[in-house]
Amino acid sequence: MTGMTSSARPHLNRRLAEFGTTIFAEMSALAVATGSINLGQGFPDTDGPEEIREAAVRALRDGRGNQYPPGPGVPELRTAIAAHQLRRYGLSYDPDTEVLVTAGATEAIAAALLALVEPGDEVVALEPYYDSYAASIAMAGGRRVPVTLRPHEGRFRLDLDELRAAVTDRTRLLLVNTPHNPTGTVLTRAELAAVAELAVERDLLVVTDEVYEHLVFDDAEHLPLATFPGMRERTVSIGSAGKTYSFTGWKVGWVTAAPELVGAVRSAKQFLTYVASGPFQYAVAEALALPDSYYEEFRRGMLARREILAEGLTAAGFEVFRPAGTYFITTDIRPLGEKDGFAFCRALPERAGVVAIPNAVFYDDREAGAPFVRFAFCKREEVLREAAERLRAM
Repeated sequence: MTGMTSSARPHLNRRLAEFGTTIFAEMSALAVATGSINLGQGFPDTDGPEEIREAAVRALRDGRGNQYPPGPGVPELRTAIAAHQLRRYGLSYDPDTEVLVTAGATEAIAAALLALVEPGDEVVALEPYYDSYAASIAMAGGRRVPVTLRPHEGRFRLDLDELRAAVTDRTRLLLVNTPHNPTGTVLTRAELAAVAELAVERDLLVVTDEVYEHLVFDDAEHLPLATFPGMRERTVSIGSAGKTYSFTGWKVGWVTAAPELVGAVRSAKQFLTYVASGPFQYAVAEALALPDSYYEEFRRGMLARREILAEGLTAAGFEVFRPAGTYFITTDIRPLGEKDGFAFCRALPERAGVVAIPNAVFYDDREAGAPFVRFAFCKREEVLREAAERLRAM
């Protein structure tokens, strides 16, 4: 019969059936439909440094990167990434064999998991986690095992005993995100040392998502896991230009790791995008050479924005977890008499003209995440002040 398919089987691969459209797409559409201030998705509302944007224009005009760039990334960028890791953290990587450029950190995560995980392998991840982690583990045929960060004394904390208990003979790798999205937690030296000891003791690979490495506040410090004893050869570190330089649409990320790990990730990556972002790679190479003053100014600006939004949310009646890193604030809506983050976020545009994200989408245990809602503060100060006013008026 015309229009009928030959099978009742669903079109979407069953590994991805649970994911559907991302919450970010839904909430961003809601923001447009209602004319609300979008504090949901994590992208800035202004561009990064003018000289870096001009570097991209220059590359375009000079014909650098307009055709396929080299598979591992342009040499200038790989050299700049290696120099950044050495200058900031004392980590020495060979630009030719230990650095791989990807289409943003999202591809780096997907390629790493597709390369390193076999069907049935367990992947231990810190919950709540960025939604692409769960999807990438599923696409690789792995089984995700969440270890939940729980609120304690104003921050979300990792229970190291719970982490140890999550590791079994089937565990292949740990997926660690610090500074942590969405909670804003930055793992301490002691916590990272314990993670490293566990990885060495159980002979685990570790994939670390460090895209917010330059956005740490107060007394927090970003310490790459690869710097800890026994971790250099078993850690795949992921970085990104989008968050650090406020050019999220360029999609330039990278992996640094030992040659055999980079080789494995590259084998998967070449069948995803093959290559991407040619002219932007040259611009990001220049961005990575910016002086320390750029990073200090960037951090100061985001800290001021954090305070504007945190104070507004507190005044509006939310319980606020001030983040030690990232540009997101997690709040608890129970003091407002609410308990369902999904319902709250879907109603918020009409109630207050503001869009946020329910943290429950980042949990396997939806109940554990139900009362938490995430707001992004990577927006202009006047936008954040207006959002704070609207929330207070609610």
